[in-house]
Amino acid sequence: MSVLLDANALLAVLVAEPAMDRVLLLIRQGNTAMTGTNIAEVFDVGIRRKGLSPARMTELVEPLFAGPIACVPVDQGLARPAGILRGDRYHRSKSRISLADTVLLAAARPGDKIATSDSGVLAIAAELGIETIELPSSAG
Repeated sequence: MSVLLDANALLAVLVAEPAMDRVLLLIRQGNTAMTGTNIAEVFDVGIRRKGLSPARMTELVEPLFAGPIACVPVDQGLARPAGILRGDRYHRSKSRISLADTVLLAAARPGDKIATSDSGVLAIAAELGIETIELPSSAG
């Protein structure tokens, strides 16, 4: 059993958002993982929206993947169901689920849980029977 962290979960740790303490606890408990796509999203959002430099992001993020957080590689076996899920669920006004989020959902195996504050991911995970850990949003 793994806890799959959404990008917003790790960003909460990096920039001290309301979910930080909960996410740190999950990481300390072990068996946390992130997909390669969600790691890319962490870098993108950290740089583009949070104003962190690429060097600072690398300094903060890389040690986590050398230790407590496993990386789930995105190969054809994961890419296909993620693409199908997005093709099936995405709607520009009703369900703006990102490709990174569908990769996260597709990566969940029986017994895994997804930790996120994203209401769209939480809703689709519930429909798919994937257990979740709802985190506080960045707004608190």
